[in-house]
Amino acid sequence: MPLLRRLWIYQRERIPLFKTAVLLAVFSAASVNVSALLAGRPFPHWAAYATAFAISLIVFMQLRACDEYKDGPDDQRFRPERPIPRGLVSLRLILTIGAALVPVAVFVAWLYFPPLIVLLALVWVWLALMTVEFFVPDWLKARPILYLVSHMAIMPLLDLFVTGVEWLPAGGGPAAALFLFLLLSFVNGCVLEIGRKTWAPENEREGVETYSNLWGVRRAVTVWIAITGFSFVLLVGVGFATGHVVATAIPGLAMLVWAWTVAFAMRNAPDGKHQAKLDTVSGLWVFVCYSAAGFSPLAAKVLS
Repeated sequence: MPLLRRLWIYQRERIPLFKTAVLLAVFSAASVNVSALLAGRPFPHWAAYATAFAISLIVFMQLRACDEYKDGPDDQRFRPERPIPRGLVSLRLILTIGAALVPVAVFVAWLYFPPLIVLLALVWVWLALMTVEFFVPDWLKARPILYLVSHMAIMPLLDLFVTGVEWLPAGGGPAAALFLFLLLSFVNGCVLEIGRKTWAPENEREGVETYSNLWGVRRAVTVWIAITGFSFVLLVGVGFATGHVVATAIPGLAMLVWAWTVAFAMRNAPDGKHQAKLDTVSGLWVFVCYSAAGFSPLAAKVLS
């Protein structure tokens, strides 16, 4: 097949661009909005939103490329149906694309506000350390909680850059309450990771590390329920900090009720159908969280 056709199939299987772009558009725009709301500043020029979105998308593509490198040996052995093991595209090609996006991201950041490159460099340094498993792969994999925490730390670092698109040009540093939003990004990363790696018993595979295999389905789902609850508490905290707690909390609470309904169904009857729903609702939870934090205050102002 032509190269472009093979790359299209690759993105569809490994990082669906439309779905990813929608989530990142909400994530990046909400982050810029929250940064401005917390500091009581007007929203920035549209170029800030375009910069935050473009570089967020690039970083997520690079995350996928680094995962392909990191997980390559296990994929060859246990997941031969994936695009690289089955020969659809080469690992070298995917890594080359990821590397080629570095100067693109640097140029986009420089074009908007050159000091942003420092924050972007912090993201890339952590991504590089993640790719080599912080030079202690066996030790880290033997400690799954520490593994999760170390890898999900990339989310608040990315969000520090994205919010920095707003607060760095404004001067004076980030708002004091921004740490709540960064912590929310970290917790939501855990929601996504545990949600997509909690499987029904019949779907477990040799060589594929899942939290359901590690802890058992009931405990993995219980942990997911607890983390989404903590995420909601942080969301409410962000609402208090922006001065729009009711507008922020209502959509979050509605989504939490639905998410927990799906989770309890998975815990009581762990099958493939409920596994798929838990995976889906994990992504929707993150989508609603950022939407509530970044856009509900705007809706409240319009309605008032």
